[in-house]
Amino acid sequence: MKIAIVTETFLPSTDGIVTRLTNAIDYFIREGHEVLVIAPDLGVYDYKGAKVVGIKPITFPFYRYRKWGFPSRKVYHELKKFQPDVVHAVNPILLATSAVKAAQKLDIPLVSSYHTHLPKYLDYYKVYKPAKPLLWWYIKRNHKNADLNLVTSNTIRDELDAEGIKRLDVIPRGVDVVHRHPDYRDEEMRERLTGGKPSNKLLVFIGRIAVEKEIPKLLPLLEQRPDISLAIIGDGPARADIEKRFKGTNTIFTGFLHGEELSKAFASGDAFIFPSVSETLGLVILESMASGLPLIGAKSGPTNEQVEHGVNGMLYENENLESMLEAVSVLEDEEKLEAIRQNARETAMGYSWDATSQRLVDFYMEARNRHSVGNRNM
Repeated sequence: MKIAIVTETFLPSTDGIVTRLTNAIDYFIREGHEVLVIAPDLGVYDYKGAKVVGIKPITFPFYRYRKWGFPSRKVYHELKKFQPDVVHAVNPILLATSAVKAAQKLDIPLVSSYHTHLPKYLDYYKVYKPAKPLLWWYIKRNHKNADLNLVTSNTIRDELDAEGIKRLDVIPRGVDVVHRHPDYRDEEMRERLTGGKPSNKLLVFIGRIAVEKEIPKLLPLLEQRPDISLAIIGDGPARADIEKRFKGTNTIFTGFLHGEELSKAFASGDAFIFPSVSETLGLVILESMASGLPLIGAKSGPTNEQVEHGVNGMLYENENLESMLEAVSVLEDEEKLEAIRQNARETAMGYSWDATSQRLVDFYMEARNRHSVGNRNM
């Protein structure tokens, strides 16, 4: 099959969408599929045999952390030249909207996928909150003509369905259980992440440092528990503000880590802390589980789908310090903590990227079948 993927984010960027896409492309190439990727031009023009076409990006002055690709007629011309069997528009908000329009003009089966819950993000940027109805209108417009719309959790599927978006299905989770493994635990990395206090309990946060990640909610915990260290691994537009607010606490900021260093960071903590309630899934949850790292997370629909309280992680009520402290108290119960570690790893073992990527191929075939009979009401 000839597969065209048009995405708002790709290498060398680091996020859950890129992780999902690169693992899928790895599988597609191994299975003999031909792949074209169209993404913002960040200097990557080939990925393991898949051609990558770059679209000139721009940077917003209020969000210099990231470069954005805008709609471009080049997408139409590249798709016309490639003649794919299916087009996958990943997060059709800016650049990928060009894929939606091009697929319609070229009469090519279209799969759209929803990974970033922007309407929820507006709740964290009060000045933009009144724009939420307009944003929903825009999202629905960009998804209405897809043969299939994919989401990453049942919770988000139900929410999009309530907004009137149809032909929805859920992409399974996936994780690399080889490079996310308890064996990567490393005492030197633990020394680094605790700021030279390896006997402290170590909570690890890995991800983009942005307002919607709700990292400041962890500050009261650190003030109550000086025996706990927090390692924040990643970067983003809110980093300077977060560093300032966390000054004087046992918090270490490492910036982005990659490869073996990142594997060691996952495995060297005592628990993974996940305060955000705005995620559509949060692949880092499964990565932490694969690393044998119990998750301690705020309750939300997508997180609740992955974590069984007291079995493979601990959940707490959002914005409730007492509930958070109770969840974190599992760190003092070594027997229970070890059981959760083992259950977390066992949970992750059931989600290989190969199985997830084959399911994506199945979705592409389903979209082609729907398109061929001209029935988008299926």
